[in-house]
Amino acid sequence: MAVESNNVKVYTVNGATASSSSSLPDWLTRKRAAKGKGKRAVREHVEGTIELIQGFEFPEASNRIKTTRDGQFAIATGTYKPQMRVWDLGQLTLKFERHSDAENVDFVMLSDDWTKSIHLQNDRTIELHTQGGFHYRTRIPRFGRAIAYHFPSCDALVSAAGNEIYRLNLDQGRFMTPLVLQGDEEIPGVNSIDVNPAHQLLAFGLEASGTAQFWDPRSRSCVGILRLPRSRLMPPGAGSDEPLSVTAISSRVDGLSYALGTSTGHTLLYDIRAGQPFAMKDQGYGLPVRNVSWIEGGSRMAGDGMVMSADRKVIKIWDRNSPSTNFAAITPAADLNHVHHVPASGLIMTANEGIQMATYYIPQLGPAPRWASFLENITEEMEDQTTRSVYEDYKFVERSELKTLGLDHLVGTPTLKPYMHGYFLSLKLYDAARIIANPFAYTEYREKVVRERMEKLAETRIRARKDGSAGVKVNKALAEKILRDQEREAKRLEKRKKRAAAREGEPVDGDAEMADVDADVETDTRPSLLTDPRFAKVFEDPAFTVDEASREYALLNPSAAAQRRNGGVVRGKTAVEEEEEESDKVSSDGLGDGSADSDEEGSGSNSDSSDAGALNKFDPRARPGQKNARVEEAYSRTREQNRRANQGKFVPMRPASTGTNGTRLGDRDATFGQRRRTTAAPASANGHHSSPAHGAAMEVSWVPSASSGRDADPRNKSKARHGVEAFGAGMEKGYAGEDIELSEQDRKGRTQRRKGVRSGSKNVFRKMDA
Repeated sequence: MAVESNNVKVYTVNGATASSSSSLPDWLTRKRAAKGKGKRAVREHVEGTIELIQGFEFPEASNRIKTTRDGQFAIATGTYKPQMRVWDLGQLTLKFERHSDAENVDFVMLSDDWTKSIHLQNDRTIELHTQGGFHYRTRIPRFGRAIAYHFPSCDALVSAAGNEIYRLNLDQGRFMTPLVLQGDEEIPGVNSIDVNPAHQLLAFGLEASGTAQFWDPRSRSCVGILRLPRSRLMPPGAGSDEPLSVTAISSRVDGLSYALGTSTGHTLLYDIRAGQPFAMKDQGYGLPVRNVSWIEGGSRMAGDGMVMSADRKVIKIWDRNSPSTNFAAITPAADLNHVHHVPASGLIMTANEGIQMATYYIPQLGPAPRWASFLENITEEMEDQTTRSVYEDYKFVERSELKTLGLDHLVGTPTLKPYMHGYFLSLKLYDAARIIANPFAYTEYREKVVRERMEKLAETRIRARKDGSAGVKVNKALAEKILRDQEREAKRLEKRKKRAAAREGEPVDGDAEMADVDADVETDTRPSLLTDPRFAKVFEDPAFTVDEASREYALLNPSAAAQRRNGGVVRGKTAVEEEEEESDKVSSDGLGDGSADSDEEGSGSNSDSSDAGALNKFDPRARPGQKNARVEEAYSRTREQNRRANQGKFVPMRPASTGTNGTRLGDRDATFGQRRRTTAAPASANGHHSSPAHGAAMEVSWVPSASSGRDADPRNKSKARHGVEAFGAGMEKGYAGEDIELSEQDRKGRTQRRKGVRSGSKNVFRKMDA
């Protein structure tokens, strides 16, 4: 499986696929072989990867991996049980495995091949192995952390907890005087050792002191101390007592450059002639750096001076001159313990917390090794395989569709692979379930295809309409509404153009209106929903059909939803709605375009016919505080006409006859008193009127007289005012004048609480004051 990062392709040729090299789920790429007979183990195969080296794995996990200097063998240590394995790279298979009593911490190859090696174990022992097997074992005082070999002096240097570096001379077969490291404070341990291949300078990475010491093996003394920039490495808010350690160190073949890995996840590049780093790289996870190394002898594309740094999560390869960008980045499937780059090639091997050890091939980093020269052809074939659709055997279904198919009981079983908001299902099972759930699915599909073809043929025979709805297949109601809005807007724009053309000579208003018209024309030229290609499927694809029975549609269109609930029956209008509609009709009929134009032309006035003056555009909410005089005038004129037209309809008609005072009985302008007097009989001798004539209408109204009430009550005589007539219960008519003085109670009203009334808060009478 390959990943392309910054145009650099990384191929997994051994082990589990890296998460960065494949965006596919693990269950899709990892397939199990069929179970064999007896006790044959079930093996796994990762699609898109190859197994470059046979048996490149450990029973549980691997600790360290290295290749010999001749490039023919790969040696790794792992567990469980603690063991060492050697692979013959020429044969691409496991050569042998050798078990030990304790787990390995670090090892060094003493010969050019695998025959001689020295191992540091986690039980404070040092073991020497030869071609025949285990050769010798010795112990050190403290638990060891790293081991290195100084070839000129035959000294095996072992770092451990504490400030001492143990020296085991393999020529004399005894321990020599250890190197004692001194610092500003107590040194809890030494994490890493490096021997420069150019001048044999020894470098030690210290624990919790943030320094690296350099020693000359000839004088066995410290020649320099390198202090890390603590302020640049420690996170913000970290205290001065937080430890800063050097966890990995590596020197370049030029003898001048060093790469130091820290416990904060940074890699610093130093020139030993300067005390400040010339490059710094952050791994991004804040985890201690496990391994750093220089990549030399690669391809011309990568160049020399590349640095590979790795922590527990990620491997990053970057250029020393541009540390901010990655040449390549690999995120393995398991946590890393050690990383080894095969010299002068593009092959990288890893020891990790997993059964299979991983191997990655980067063609841009370097060529394939001589023992794996066929990798270039294999990677080209892998590139072709990854172009096909890997999901062709699976179908993605949602939870609702799964319930429709009757397969919801399979949730939680290996048959359904959960992915995002649904599940992946085998395509064969999906087809079988769909046929069982809907036996007529094929018939419906065939009818749909035939209908689509017939509609396509019909479009070629029938001439397309010019109203813009030729390609509308679904949502026709929406399309018609859009067309109506466009026609209404076009008419409004045309009227504004005419008015602006007529007022083109005016200095200010005409120019402003022409500017508005130009803005409207520019807005009108924009594509609408019917002509915009981005919304073409809204009117073509049935999947975009507006569901008028849905709740969302009812919330957005309440009147249409109510009409749909009534069975399509339009309800009658209320009295208020009818009055508003009648008022709108009267205004439109009385003051249309023609009348307005004729009034303006006849008067010769320069009144502004803006939107506020037009009857059909006036909106009192848009311009509060203003009145439309034309509307009020038209409304008053219409009411007067209606009153005159309906005036005689509510008066009973009588035969035309003349009364005693010369008034016609059928005269509708006569008052009620005149009609009564004309129909009444002559007064009797005693002065009383007799009853009205037979058949005459009579209506009697009684209004309390103010004079009778006041005359009857002698107390009101003192309160009678000139020019004021009192009637009814406490009501007056007339104006008393300004010279009348009012009492304090009349001017200011009641000043005391009413007495003897029922309380509003308590259903009792208030107590009377004594």
